[in-house]
Amino acid sequence: MEATVNKTQQRLDEWCSGEGIDFVSEEAKEAYKKRTKRIADAILLKQPDRVPVVPMMEFFYAKYANVSAYDVMYNSEIASWATKKTILELEPDAYEPPLFFNTGPLFEALDIKQIKWPGHGVPYSNAFQYVEEEYMKADEYELLINDPSDFILRRYLPRVCGNLSAFQNLSPLRNAFAYYTMFTPFAGFATPEGKAALEAFIEVSEASLDYVKFTGNFSAEMNRLGFSSIFGSFSLAPFDAIADTLRGTHGVMLDMYRQPEVLKEACDRFAWSLVDMAVSAAEISKQPIVFIPLHKGTATNYDGKGGFMSLDQFEEFYWPSLRKLIDGLVDHGLVPNLFVEGNYTSRLDIIKDIPKGKCIYHFEEVDIHKAKKAVGDVACVRGSVPIQLMCFGNEDEVKEYCKKLIDVYGAGGGFLMDVANASEDVKIENMKAVIDFTKEYGVYK
Repeated sequence: MEATVNKTQQRLDEWCSGEGIDFVSEEAKEAYKKRTKRIADAILLKQPDRVPVVPMMEFFYAKYANVSAYDVMYNSEIASWATKKTILELEPDAYEPPLFFNTGPLFEALDIKQIKWPGHGVPYSNAFQYVEEEYMKADEYELLINDPSDFILRRYLPRVCGNLSAFQNLSPLRNAFAYYTMFTPFAGFATPEGKAALEAFIEVSEASLDYVKFTGNFSAEMNRLGFSSIFGSFSLAPFDAIADTLRGTHGVMLDMYRQPEVLKEACDRFAWSLVDMAVSAAEISKQPIVFIPLHKGTATNYDGKGGFMSLDQFEEFYWPSLRKLIDGLVDHGLVPNLFVEGNYTSRLDIIKDIPKGKCIYHFEEVDIHKAKKAVGDVACVRGSVPIQLMCFGNEDEVKEYCKKLIDVYGAGGGFLMDVANASEDVKIENMKAVIDFTKEYGVYK
């Protein structure tokens, strides 16, 4: 346990130090250190100088800068300018990375079927929408478990990316492990369909490189100006990796009854892959916080009734592999930031079983008093001004809610102020109210 504690502290200290960043000024360097330490102290359940404010923004960046969602998804210069303008003028303690900006060309190159985005299924002013389907068949779990990479390449990608459909006709690349087995696996690329897929793959690769350059350059620029992103890598709850992207809600619901053991085996297999994915990205970003949205484990009511799964099903199917993911990330010194979508009041006694001072729980909707009592002494709590209040309320209502959050969650430290979710419909004056009021009222005496 002591080694784990040291790893977490070491990662946070390295992040807060700003080592390797070419700051534009000493003022920017000091501001960076103060902001990151404020957040690190809250994660470690310490009391910082004041409550850190780290609001989710996403396509709010476009609204604040008076540009469209289409603009920021297709033009990296506009995307960078809009996001930078918002951050520099509102000055949060950390910013949400513009993950889906500059992705329009990539989605087009893939001819992706899972997303409707501005100009391609949704209006130019709106953010993207996810299209959930059964992209993995009920009888394909064994293929996924035995050879995940082959399944992704030859089954999954051809189904979700129209321009890569020819990959389904390839022979398994695992057969090319020796010189005398290399005669046929690559033949499929030489067919007209295979050549077309390779050409599309090159276009996809170029769009991907442009995206990576955009995100990397933007992060480096904001660091130099004294601002860090609030997370440096991304992962998924293992159950959601299956349910969201592969089987879909309907498919995985049937699997819970028809083939529960193979579903749980697949979740366990994904847990370690998802740890590796997050660790690899964190090594590049040098930012230890891992963003993990939680979807299918929610309830819709405070009493746990309603929602996708019961409390017993949550304990059986969702939590075990998620706990393995949390432990795996913590073992590497990373900080899981669990974005708890929906209502988790009924799950609090289960999810409090985590390493102390190593995680962030960002609740979208929860009984705040019960949440503070259940997890406040083991995890940093993040959030959450309700999204409906941010979109339809006024400044005074927003400030009053922020006061309640600070009074309850902020007592003794271990709290990050945030909104419940991101939306391009958030009122600009309400976002300013969250940030300015927290800075004023959230000072620890």
